[in-house]
Amino acid sequence: VTSSETRGNVVTSYLGGALAVMVGVYTAGGVSGAHMNPAFSFAMCLMEQFPWWKFPIFVVVQMLGSFISAAAVYILYYDAIWYYGNGTLTVSGPRETASIFATYPADYVSIANGFLDQVIGTGVLMVGVMGILDTRNKAVPKGLEPVVVALLVLSIETSMGANCGCPLNPARDLGPRLFTYVAGWGPEVFRWVQRRG
Repeated sequence: VTSSETRGNVVTSYLGGALAVMVGVYTAGGVSGAHMNPAFSFAMCLMEQFPWWKFPIFVVVQMLGSFISAAAVYILYYDAIWYYGNGTLTVSGPRETASIFATYPADYVSIANGFLDQVIGTGVLMVGVMGILDTRNKAVPKGLEPVVVALLVLSIETSMGANCGCPLNPARDLGPRLFTYVAGWGPEVFRWVQRRG
């Protein structure tokens, strides 16, 4: 955003996000099962592969992690954000910077279609991850599961990201949205607004 797509674009953003998922799975897979997504934790609870009593704890930690990650991005790109925004923090318009942190729908997307977009995208993610983890399926070579999950995320983002930017993860969207709210973008971060003016 701040480079006006001269140093990256939506595809490089998706690639970076997918690779971040891969690193997250390699980092936390052995510790927590790499539960980085409340939808994944919920699905695991429904399938009785994760205890319900841990679910609220994991959701809070997932939200907190994404909030802290957004704060780190803000600190890292502080100068660029303020320079690009001409000293203002906005959610919409030609100099908006909120989409650096959270995803916003295209201006043609209705609330109902945006909701359906996320249900389908997250559903595809869940089915794909469950398929990758299911030992009855064709096995992914041991140790490459995070790479395959990253490729799954990348394929969903590039094929289904046009409507809403493909958050696929309530924590990945809400945590940064909460950060932008407290950091100065204000309550507009919670409104159904277009990504660009």
